[in-house]
Amino acid sequence: MKLHYIHLPSGSSLPEISHRPFRAVVVVDEKVTEEWRALVSAWLVASGCLYMMAWGDECSRWDDSVDYANLEEFNYGVIPEERVVYTTWHENQALAEAFWFSEHCATHPVVEFEATVILDITATSRAVEMLSSYERATADSET
Repeated sequence: MKLHYIHLPSGSSLPEISHRPFRAVVVVDEKVTEEWRALVSAWLVASGCLYMMAWGDECSRWDDSVDYANLEEFNYGVIPEERVVYTTWHENQALAEAFWFSEHCATHPVVEFEATVILDITATSRAVEMLSSYERATADSET
């Protein structure tokens, strides 16, 4: 499976994600507005994210926000099984544990993921650090 890193400072515009379907680990190290969180959540759902794991600042709000975005995508009606977005938040866990969970537990019952995306919401890009941290955490057989 492909691993990708996206640096997304708070309030920035949203890039296109071409790796679909995917799971995302949203690493939140900056405060964000409620409106921008909703915008990013809708973008994740529309871009093909089918499993979102939130870690960091107000991660449970990210979990809820993506859940709402998935409901809104289908006008609060029935969501087709292949479009249901699963969400978890990893408060009070080390980031390595969230990465391990992503690799070893975050599956979809009817769709195979093509990629894992680390969405890093922080002021400064940490691509090398995050990608190597993910590789180290997921190489371990247990947390």
